[in-house]
Amino acid sequence: MFIHFSVILIIYKKKALKFDQKSYDSLFFNIENNLREMGFGDVTVNKKMKIFNQILYDFLLKIETASKKEFNINEKLIFKYFDEFNHTRNDKYVNFERYFSNFYDFCFELSPNNMLREALKFKFNYGSS
Repeated sequence: MFIHFSVILIIYKKKALKFDQKSYDSLFFNIENNLREMGFGDVTVNKKMKIFNQILYDFLLKIETASKKEFNINEKLIFKYFDEFNHTRNDKYVNFERYFSNFYDFCFELSPNNMLREALKFKFNYGSS
């Protein structure tokens, strides 16, 4: 979820647009409510929210490697958070990387007014490049 959100925020930045603070707040409000519904108390929720905020900003600041035209994912950052890739560019990682590259391309073409709503409709065909 944080990677998707980071990609959208990166697109807004590249298009020199301001992202609505209300949408950002809503994301974290929903996460906090879900944690409370799961039975976590105030202290645990606050600790987890701090961790989630750090993870989001880690992705937001480091997910993309320098490129003007394409979205190139930072594999070191992905390996940091996803142990299942075993720090290798295996087939599963390549599909993961391709998915987010296609997600970036899909969202970049959308109008900023529709981006959040339309991003939910994104479907990835593993057979495509």
